Amino acid sequence: MIASFTRFRRAGRGRALALTLVAALAGAAPIPAFARGPESLADLAAQVTDAVVNISASTTVETRNRTLPQLPPGTPFEDLFEEFFNRRGQGGQGGPNREGGDAPRQQRRSNSLGSGFVIDASGIVITNNHVIGEANDISVLFNDGTRLKAEIIGKDPKIDLAVLRVKSDKPLKFVPFGDSEKMRPGDWVMAIGNPFGLGGSVSAGIVSARGRNIESGPYDNYLQTDAAINKGNSGGPLFNMAGEVIGINTAILSPTGGSVGIGFALPSANAMPIVDQLRQFGETRRGWLGVRIQNVDDATAEALGLGTARGALVAGVDEKGPAKPAGLEVGDVITRFDGRDVKESRDLPRIVASSPVGKAVDVTVMRKGQALQKQVTLGRLEDGERTQQAGLTSTQAEAPAATRRALGLDLSGVTEELRRRYNIKDTVKGAVVTRVDPNSAAADKRIQAGEVIVEVGQEPVVSAADVARRVEALKKDGRKSALLLVSNAQGEVRFVALSIE
Repeated sequence: MIASFTRFRRAGRGRALALTLVAALAGAAPIPAFARGPESLADLAAQVTDAVVNISASTTVETRNRTLPQLPPGTPFEDLFEEFFNRRGQGGQGGPNREGGDAPRQQRRSNSLGSGFVIDASGIVITNNHVIGEANDISVLFNDGTRLKAEIIGKDPKIDLAVLRVKSDKPLKFVPFGDSEKMRPGDWVMAIGNPFGLGGSVSAGIVSARGRNIESGPYDNYLQTDAAINKGNSGGPLFNMAGEVIGINTAILSPTGGSVGIGFALPSANAMPIVDQLRQFGETRRGWLGVRIQNVDDATAEALGLGTARGALVAGVDEKGPAKPAGLEVGDVITRFDGRDVKESRDLPRIVASSPVGKAVDVTVMRKGQALQKQVTLGRLEDGERTQQAGLTSTQAEAPAATRRALGLDLSGVTEELRRRYNIKDTVKGAVVTRVDPNSAAADKRIQAGEVIVEVGQEPVVSAADVARRVEALKKDGRKSALLLVSNAQGEVRFVALSIE
């Protein structure tokens, strides 16, 4: 139909109308005119451009004045020249001179350019954290040529966000945040920023995808867009067609350093709670559950009897975290948190972090095939990060040493000799891996000699014989995979699902 439409235009208006009528009679859906793009973005750009700013950030550090000639490291003349300049009282290499004083210092200045936007008439400006870095001199340049000094209200490296304040004699033009959750792939968007330091520049495109994980931080959930974003656009706004900011342009994927149509914007839904926290407290206050999690793949889902791969598998529970008194356990799969589905493990940290500290939330977990409801009162992540996570350990008595072949692993009960060889902590109990078949699934899952099998099928094991018995029991139950809880020498655990067919 699209190809036919192209021919309509070439054949002339009369024939186009006739063929369009034929297509309509044949039941074909007409192509919306807006599918070809908005006629113009000029009015929208004029409406918001005064709220978009250029940001210049400078960092000044003191360095000692190096008066020695630049000689290759290790040259035999290096010591000779240093001794000569020291005798002349110049201190060499920035060291003390003959009079005991320090060598002259000089200042080194580095600059960065980026974009930002005003969200409050009083002078609140949003940008990326990487635009300002550790700058001690930040200037904000407005569209009318006004330049104002900015102070940092707060910043969050985890989602690459910074909040600045400028003081103006008059109310500033500002733009509101919109709802990024309503954006769909194919929706039109417009970006404004400062690419390559050229000043306000407008580009347009569509939302290409949602929920992109580019592995830049623990809460990746980017909007992908094909609107041209280049160096210098960082921190600038991505607008919807209502003139609302639905994203903060943050990163590009490019082999050349320029736009190739793959840009990433921090969604407004992720940014707004952090902006509010930074404005109110000058720091972030994220919710904290106190668990260490893994993704659930198909093999793990089968081993746990989940049916489909979903949720976040609890691989560790912090002894001092909120999850412990609420009754969450290692091996639980969190499938729902505070009324929101947890489709995969990376969803959970983002949902928890956006929840208020101190809030009592309902958590649904799958435990040995049964759905359980727990209630957890969230702590504060920033406090939790200061505590040492501790894995749960088994308290069963140690079994005599025995070696068995199972799952591509040579296993042995824990002995004092093995504890010394692999530096295994006294608190770690189970079956020690002494060798891994390099052609086995265990090798593919990166199980290594010296690690300890703590559980098989969510039941504790203390010897190689226990492992073999549990594997046979799982086979009789019709299971295709065995879920192992594997501990390293330091007691940190993870789940690994291995095929037992």
